[in-house]
Amino acid sequence: MNELLSLNYGHIFEPELLKEISEIGILKEVKEGDKLMEIGQYITAMPLLISGAIKILREDSEGNELLLYFLEKGDTCALTLSFNRGQRKSEIRAIAELNTILIMIPIQKMEEWSSTYKSWRNFIFDSYQNRLQEMLDTLDSIAFMRMDERLLKYLRDKQKLSNSNELQSTHQDIAYEMHTSRVVISRLLKKLELEGRINIQRNKIELLNLN
Repeated sequence: MNELLSLNYGHIFEPELLKEISEIGILKEVKEGDKLMEIGQYITAMPLLISGAIKILREDSEGNELLLYFLEKGDTCALTLSFNRGQRKSEIRAIAELNTILIMIPIQKMEEWSSTYKSWRNFIFDSYQNRLQEMLDTLDSIAFMRMDERLLKYLRDKQKLSNSNELQSTHQDIAYEMHTSRVVISRLLKKLELEGRINIQRNKIELLNLN
């Protein structure tokens, strides 16, 4: 764990903080599709991502999901700190988007280290800022972008995240994450295929030209 921490966070945290993380952190590997956090669950730890990606989802009263943002290498989800205050339950769902390696930190350490280490305090503040901006981007796309524009943005984000031109998702998967119907997504994907921008296969979409 010491080597992983140094490679991924050595440029951010003091040696003393890296030592503390290595002593209490729990190294964890999760597979694509594994659930790390469920809505209504009490949060006991926060993740430091070493590799892979985690998607953060919100759910409405009817069980429909909306993709809020992704966590990638070098990220954490500082929103877990706000959920922990007063022992509130989580209002988000976290699922591994890719095979992921992370270090789980006990939630109690977040505030303790914020008063002890300047680098940690800055790291958490930057995480708040980044997550807020990503949620605002999500809101903007819903409020101001047409559905076809939102779909293109979604496909580009997935392509960048996986560093691959193949998206292993069904039309229903995409509809869930974009909070719309499968019929709408299927129609828009077919249009993109006719334009030569994607190639639709069974449970897979080949991304050809999304510019």
